[in-house]
Amino acid sequence: MSGEDAPAAQQQNAVDQKQETKPTEEPKTETESAPAPAAAAAAEAAATPAATTEKVPEEEAFTYRALVLTGYGGYDKVKLQVKKGKPALKAGEVLVRVKACGLNFPDLMARQGLYDRLPSPPVTPGMECSGVVEAVGEEVTDRKVGDKVMVINRFGLWQEVAVVPAIHTFLIPDGMSFEEAAALPVNYISAYMMLFDFGNLRPNQSILVHAAAGGVGIAATQLCKTVKDVTVFGTASASKHETISEGGVTHPIDYRTKDYVEEVRKISPKGLDIILDPLGGSDTHKAYNLLKPMGKLITYGTANMLAGQKKNLLAVAKNWYHQFSIHTLSLIQGNKSVCGFHLGYLDGEMELISQAMNTVLDLYQQGKIKPRIDSTWHLEQVGDAMRKMQERNNIGKVILTTEPMPEEEKKEEPKKEDKKDDKKKDDKKKDDKKKDDGKKEEKKDDKKKEEPKKEEKKEEEKKEEAKKEEK
Repeated sequence: MSGEDAPAAQQQNAVDQKQETKPTEEPKTETESAPAPAAAAAAEAAATPAATTEKVPEEEAFTYRALVLTGYGGYDKVKLQVKKGKPALKAGEVLVRVKACGLNFPDLMARQGLYDRLPSPPVTPGMECSGVVEAVGEEVTDRKVGDKVMVINRFGLWQEVAVVPAIHTFLIPDGMSFEEAAALPVNYISAYMMLFDFGNLRPNQSILVHAAAGGVGIAATQLCKTVKDVTVFGTASASKHETISEGGVTHPIDYRTKDYVEEVRKISPKGLDIILDPLGGSDTHKAYNLLKPMGKLITYGTANMLAGQKKNLLAVAKNWYHQFSIHTLSLIQGNKSVCGFHLGYLDGEMELISQAMNTVLDLYQQGKIKPRIDSTWHLEQVGDAMRKMQERNNIGKVILTTEPMPEEEKKEEPKKEDKKDDKKKDDKKKDDKKKDDGKKEEKKDDKKKEEPKKEEKKEEEKKEEAKKEEK
């Protein structure tokens, strides 16, 4: 669990917002030694079903919707399923009716089998959510039914109800929406711990934030603004520069068209004090070389491994091939430090996480930070939500809501899919046309190349004729 690598706990059984009652079954009659009384009892039971019908236990009548990773691969591997059964609470646990869930980069990597903190499929992903406490287990003293809470867990939160340890929940401040509460835990805890616990951010320092328009990027930028005169370099595509500049990025850099190392050196020739690296591979080498003496590199992800819907073995191999390693003597001589951060491996350190969260919540109440919501999607639209984030089209947090999709929108979904299919067909036609045009051009080029050869051949034939005539 970290801003682009995040947390979640034991996978949950959960319950739905609607309690459905299963069809009642005919009661079983006791079998006597004599067949006649048994038959009479059966007949009597059939005659008066209402009097003898057994009620289905409430626990069995509960249903809930959950997103389940059914296997590794594309967006379609995360499916919405209906599960049955009310979960039993253990001591120290609470049951939360989930209202909103956060989407994080590790969720995308987990879908491809690249995130080791998620158990093997089938499993419910989800590292953060917000909702209302519906039940509390024994030994829970600081939470009660009706409390609005945000939750952080290693996995298992993309569902309508979730059972989690009470210590994994935090009270939502007044005025904070469920969407904001779901957007806050992973990104802001990660950014805070990296900047202040590892980075020791101080006034007049400089920092490079990659993916400055993403969840961790925006969180880090806002937290940098709480310290006086911090210069923030932020990478993002050009269309996002206005937004991140307004959010506090001093020098936005378009990583798609410019070399960010060169751009930083133009403004800060000596380098930077802190670099947050979620990319891995060759970018980690660049980051280390871009540090000033006494600078700190904090690496917290391997986003470069993610290329396309499914696992790209070439991208994975390339990332591992360029994996950063350094000898301690080089660190000593360079007066630099390298730190690794992975919130998913801090799930057993709730005291540390709670300290960071409490500070973050204080900053929120002071109006110094505020999660930016890019978009909200129904559970039925999880594929589109993941696509938006993976294609880097979001500015801020992508949120899933457990509110059922309205029927009208459901009717529109097939039309959208048809449009997507039509677009794919059109794109294929265009690609085929380009290929055909390319082949035609190649034929023309070949023909042009053949023309001089024909001319040469004619010239040679003329020369041969001339020689024969001379003879």
